Amino acid sequence: MTLGINQPYFLPYLGYFSLINLVDEFILFDTVQFIRHGWIERNRILKPGFGWQYISVPLIKAKRETIIKDMLINNEIAWQNKLIAQLVHYKKKAPYYNIVIDLLSSVIYEKFESIVDIDNKLLNEICNYLEIDTPISIFSENNSNINSVEASDEWALKICLAYEADQYINLPGGRDFFNKEKYENLGIKLNFIQMKDIVYSQKRDYFEPWLSIIDVMMFNDVPMIKNYLNQYDLI
Repeated sequence: MTLGINQPYFLPYLGYFSLINLVDEFILFDTVQFIRHGWIERNRILKPGFGWQYISVPLIKAKRETIIKDMLINNEIAWQNKLIAQLVHYKKKAPYYNIVIDLLSSVIYEKFESIVDIDNKLLNEICNYLEIDTPISIFSENNSNINSVEASDEWALKICLAYEADQYINLPGGRDFFNKEKYENLGIKLNFIQMKDIVYSQKRDYFEPWLSIIDVMMFNDVPMIKNYLNQYDLI
C-alpha cells in the first residue's frame, strides 16, 4: 500500500491533490503543534488587477504549544462572506466561477468548530468534484497507537509501519529532513512528488503560480485538472 500523510491544509495547491490522487490512502496529520502563518487556515488566490492575496479562516487565539486538532475557528466573525467577496473578481473572467462558488458555499456556511474539520470537508468535496476516490482520514480519529519519536521523520515512518504501507510519498517541502535509508531498511520505499510547472490562462498578462486549487478550478474543467494532476516527477 502507498501512503500519503500531511498536515491538513485549507484549499491547498494543486500538488496536494496530486499527492492524494497518487496514493492508496491519505492521512491528515493533526496531532503536532500548530504553526502560525502556514497553510492550515489560509491560502492564496489572485488579487484583482495583479499579484495575489490571502483567503483565510479566523482562528481563536491559543497557546503556542496547541496542537492542530485543538485549533478552533472564530465563528463570531462573518469570515465566510469576506471570503466569497474576495472571489467575486473572478466572475468576469473565470468560466467556472459559479460552480466553484456553489461548491465552496455548500461547505463554508456549515457550522464547524475546528479548522481540521472544515479542511477535511473541503478536501473531500473537492476530491469528489475532481473524481479522486482516495480515502482521507484524520489521524487523531484513527485510534493508531504511535509511540513518541526521536526524530521528525519518524512520525511518518511509524504511521507507515502501523498501516503496513510499503511506500510513502511526501510533498517536496520535507525532503531535507527525511532519512531515506531509515525507511528502506524497514522495507518502505520513500519518494517525493514534485509537480511540473503548470501554466493555464488566468486571463491576465502574467501567470501567478502556486495558488490555491480554487484558482485552478476557476479556469479549468475537470478533465483538464485531472490531466494536471498527473504532471509530476517522483524523486
